[in-house]
Amino acid sequence: MEREVRVRFAPSPTGPLHIGGVRTALYNYLLARKLGGKMLLRIEDTDQNRFVPGAEQYIQDSLAWCGIELDESPWKGGPHAPYRQSERKPMYMQYALQLIDSGHAYYAFDTPEELDAMRARLTAAKVPNPQYNAITRSQMRNSTTLPEDEVKQLLDAGTPYVIRLKVPRKEEIRFNDLIRGWVVVHSSAVDDKVLMKSDGMPTYHLANIVDDHLMEITHVIRGEEWLPSAPLHVLLYRYLGWESTMPQFAHLPLLLKPDGTGKLSKRDGDRLGFPVFPLEWHGTDAETGAPTVSSGYRESGYLPDAFINFLAFLGWNPGTQQELFSMDELIEAFSIDRVSKSPARFDQHKVRWYNEQYLRAKPNAELAQYLLDALHEHGVDCTREKAEQIAGVMKERVTFPQDFWQEAQYFFQAPGSYDEQVISKKWNAATANALAAFARELPTAAPSTPDAIKALLTQVLEREGVKLGQVMQALRVAVTGAAAGPDLMETMHILGNEEISQRILTAVERLSTRATA
Repeated sequence: MEREVRVRFAPSPTGPLHIGGVRTALYNYLLARKLGGKMLLRIEDTDQNRFVPGAEQYIQDSLAWCGIELDESPWKGGPHAPYRQSERKPMYMQYALQLIDSGHAYYAFDTPEELDAMRARLTAAKVPNPQYNAITRSQMRNSTTLPEDEVKQLLDAGTPYVIRLKVPRKEEIRFNDLIRGWVVVHSSAVDDKVLMKSDGMPTYHLANIVDDHLMEITHVIRGEEWLPSAPLHVLLYRYLGWESTMPQFAHLPLLLKPDGTGKLSKRDGDRLGFPVFPLEWHGTDAETGAPTVSSGYRESGYLPDAFINFLAFLGWNPGTQQELFSMDELIEAFSIDRVSKSPARFDQHKVRWYNEQYLRAKPNAELAQYLLDALHEHGVDCTREKAEQIAGVMKERVTFPQDFWQEAQYFFQAPGSYDEQVISKKWNAATANALAAFARELPTAAPSTPDAIKALLTQVLEREGVKLGQVMQALRVAVTGAAAGPDLMETMHILGNEEISQRILTAVERLSTRATA
């Protein structure tokens, strides 16, 4: 019987969750749901020196906002609890000792000074990549070079030590990556990584493998930066006797800066003017200790569905022309073999486009709430019916929910100024007279509808001998103060005949000194 598909997202609580991490979580989630499996989250906090308060809660909140549902986690529990590595500390040493007993690991008693001296010797000998490996271990103070009784004495005396993996000197390490195909690395390129630190905590490498095995993980989908560690992990599965149940690996392509010059980092967002975190992050400057704030997609006005849709396409494509996908549609369409090997360039314009599409697809009643909330904050009264009308005419022109208030203030307040460029080019005596005539007839005209307003305007302009094209821009500026906006007849219909009339007459009076024959 085939094993149940089980994937994991395993972030470290060392700061805010980068969008690259969210993409990794998303691809894990999509694969698990597509194959009817489980998605779990494990907090990898073995490096307590880098722990940042609030980071774990930030991870939880970010995934919840994105709609990535977890079947097992530190917060939800599950059959393989605990899901924080720091709480699993007692179980790791037995596996490190198992590796020592089988001859695949060893105790290393080297002091920091001895390690520095070793690196200095190798550097002086022009060794391109100084490391602790099958060659250099023979010159160091460890259980492969020391007599057994001396090793025992050192251990009994409580001498600080680490446990290192004993990597073979001449061996090809092979594994089949689901994205990159067969990967072959010679063991001479792999150093004897530390598995257990002197403080008794496991390193990422040991804890990661042990936990993935015990949690029955079937697929490890992670960033390309972990590809160099994969051969080491393959060796650990082999030496621990778990090679037959080793998960399938898939290493995702890098996310590049918009100009393609390098990996998108946590610092690029504020520098380049777009978020790189799902939620706003309040942190501390590492050098000065001053409070810092990094922008988030949620607080910037991005919808979670749009954000997720955009992220899914950073390295994957469905093989069709479809670009807009709900989460359920992404699950149905997703396949790991359509994930690219090539780095994906971040495009801040594309994520804005996605947000626009998702806003436009929402019903006016839902969009109206964004406007009503903003109006409430500014102490402005508005009926829900009017808010829905405004949302309906504005939604083709906005990118973010907050734009409804920012771009539609003229629906609630008559313009205090007028677009100078339009006035200088389009405002003249004939235009002013025609618009004034139109304004005087509005209060007694038929009920305000877009068609009725346009019919009256056309009728007045014909009588005044002025063409419609001559006055439209001037009319818009008189009514809204702006040179551009949604359909003008719809706008005037929402404002109502009385309000339009008053605004036009006010504009004619204010701008009369500029009118020329």
